[in-house]
Amino acid sequence: MIPIQPKTNNYIIKTLVVIGLNTVLFSSAIQAKPFDIDSPWMLGDWGGVRSNLQAKGYQFSFNYLSETSANLGGGYNNDRTARYADQWTLGSHLDLEKIFGLPIAEFQVTITARNGRSLSSDRLADPRTGQLSNTQEIYGRGQTVRLTHLWYQQKFFDRLSIKAGRYGVGDDFNTFADLGCEFQNLAFCGSQVGNWVNSWYNGPIGQWAAKIKYDFTPHFAFQIGAFEQNPSVLEKSNGFKLNGSGGRGALFPMEFIWTPKVGNNGLPGEYRVGYFYSSANQNDVYKDEYGSPIAITGNHAKTRSNRHGWWLIGQQQVTSHGKDTSRGLVLFAGFSMHDRNTNAVTNNQFIGGIYKGPFNFRPQDSIGLAVARIDVGSRTRRGQHLANEIYQANNGALGYDNPDYTPIQRAEYNAELYYAINIAKWLSVRPNLQYVKNPGGVTHVRNAVVGGLEIRSSF
Repeated sequence: MIPIQPKTNNYIIKTLVVIGLNTVLFSSAIQAKPFDIDSPWMLGDWGGVRSNLQAKGYQFSFNYLSETSANLGGGYNNDRTARYADQWTLGSHLDLEKIFGLPIAEFQVTITARNGRSLSSDRLADPRTGQLSNTQEIYGRGQTVRLTHLWYQQKFFDRLSIKAGRYGVGDDFNTFADLGCEFQNLAFCGSQVGNWVNSWYNGPIGQWAAKIKYDFTPHFAFQIGAFEQNPSVLEKSNGFKLNGSGGRGALFPMEFIWTPKVGNNGLPGEYRVGYFYSSANQNDVYKDEYGSPIAITGNHAKTRSNRHGWWLIGQQQVTSHGKDTSRGLVLFAGFSMHDRNTNAVTNNQFIGGIYKGPFNFRPQDSIGLAVARIDVGSRTRRGQHLANEIYQANNGALGYDNPDYTPIQRAEYNAELYYAINIAKWLSVRPNLQYVKNPGGVTHVRNAVVGGLEIRSSF
């Protein structure tokens, strides 16, 4: 008999453990019945069909997200009401290495459908300006059905990756990789540059694009992209438009990404600094085509040949429960600066924190608190003042309640506190309380208190 060496014995033990774990995980997925709280899907695993497909590289998803807001006090309108908005998402992710043998390659297609109305538009903000943020981030970009993703991505030499197809700028730039939209208020959700710069399109808008990313080290990378500038894709009737008609140029974002591990437990962090340049023509917010104030002449705005901006964002987990890094406090902050000549919102700042697993008896829940400031630029404000001065010179006294008054926009502040209750792996309910100071940046509009409820489900 040949004796088993310690190294060989350890290998056999490890192999048996891995096989055992895979058997347990796979069998539990097969046994997942519809509405099982431990299943990632409401409708269960279909007798193992889903797990089998995933093992072969085919992953399908069907998700629902709804956001309801009610004005509890303040705002432009005294009426007490609620508004509901939702998004349905149907997606397919293909692991092309498993399916066709293409090394580290993947393909994604996603269709989204948005519905509903906005409390911010209907009740909170002066209709002459609108709110800068939105108490329901899922609202906007046309309540319709869209092709949001249609892209191919492949990695080469373990360092270089290329992504091409149809997707939004905010999918990869000026956004945290794993934080996502945890809050219901738009001021804390997704790429903030895309929320305030109208030539930067976040999801659910998809546009033709290409991106190259290079990982210098496992924790430091650089990426640069080129995105089609085509305002026609914003139209509700063009949700599935694939041709390039209506294009006006391109947007080029670039970004450095640092993802350190901090402390003995390797607490994850993510820090990004970036810049974008748009080659599409943009209208000046103050001057007309002859260099005079638009408020005086009423002429067409001056056309500028480009637009640019930059950002800095960061998040860092600072605590954990022992060695369990899935629980603990994550802090985040960021700001962005935008072209003052072509953009009404010239800068924004946000800061907040999320505590994952706040209680031992609710380890999957989370609680979040964040505050944001959104600032309208001085050139836009100067034009608003000038418009009112000209009106008064020609027509006499002009007050805020006069429909011809141009509201003066300054800074809007948003705050949100939420608690996420994970009822099941496929169902999360998130009640929240929001506070909006100076909706639309207009000090005449009363500060608003908003109650919200977000529901997320995966079928």
